[in-house]
Amino acid sequence: MRLGLTVPYADFIPREMTVAFVKEADRLGYDTLWVPEAYGWDGFTTLTQFACATQRIKLATGIVNVFSRSPALLGQTAASLDMISGGRFVLGLGTSGHQVVEGWHGVKYERGVRRMRETVEIVRLVLARERVRYDGEVFQLDMGLKLITHPLRAEIPIYLATLTPTGIALAGEVADGWLPTWFSPSHYEKVLKPELAKGAARAGRDVADVAICPFVSVVVTDDVKAGRDSVRPHIALYVGGMGSREKNYYNQLWRRYGFDEEAGRIQDLYLDRRKDEAIALVSDEMVDLVAFVGPAQECRERLQELEKMGVSEVAMALTVPDNDPAATLAALEAMAPA
Repeated sequence: MRLGLTVPYADFIPREMTVAFVKEADRLGYDTLWVPEAYGWDGFTTLTQFACATQRIKLATGIVNVFSRSPALLGQTAASLDMISGGRFVLGLGTSGHQVVEGWHGVKYERGVRRMRETVEIVRLVLARERVRYDGEVFQLDMGLKLITHPLRAEIPIYLATLTPTGIALAGEVADGWLPTWFSPSHYEKVLKPELAKGAARAGRDVADVAICPFVSVVVTDDVKAGRDSVRPHIALYVGGMGSREKNYYNQLWRRYGFDEEAGRIQDLYLDRRKDEAIALVSDEMVDLVAFVGPAQECRERLQELEKMGVSEVAMALTVPDNDPAATLAALEAMAPA
């Protein structure tokens, strides 16, 4: 199983520390750097800096959304960054959520799964330098333009971050890899895998042909309580505050995991601006379901459990309580691929 890392898109950690972290990850043999994007630093510029600071590690968007850039621009940018990095780029796409898409970009948040399907198809036309003629439900392109530059690779891996049953099936059908967030190993076989397999069957392939790369919070610490407490606000934000009361895909995911009452209460409190109370309702059980918290050896053992169940890659959000720089680098070394 390949071990990757997610890198923050905010500036609560100084840039020079982040670049040092990235260089050390490259030296230690980590497989991929995943850079998310919301309304902090943009993903592609950040990855370009990392491409120039590293030698071998793959560089991935984890993720950029399909609403804020056109499919053609995503294809152009992917080709450019792949060239700059010497063929190390991976394109991670998702729909993001209502707050980012409508609240930040001013774009209507609708038909996300359809838009993602059409984006993947157009990006692949761009990278293959085919004339882009496309008659879709979201995009219509009839001029037959094609990329005038020559990509280093005609095919770049495309991973999809999806949560809904339809979105997971889409990843199984068209993507090189699936990027689940708040991934529960306990619920994979019964809740998640059937949808992935359904999509794979539509494309005439086996579910094993789709790389599974969950985003996992890994908190390396001897103080398990402090480690869990560092994860609770993040879970509460997504379960409670990402989306409206009627449409929050993260909330719906937790309900599919069997936390219907907890998800409803956390959302009510969060939307009523009672965030501390919402955070307090995130139980140890919820944290331990989707995050690995404890000494490095215990975290490594939990990663091995993922490998045994067929997970091919992991994008770790590797942290320590209080983000101490020395402890963070020690954790990076302790968790490094063998």
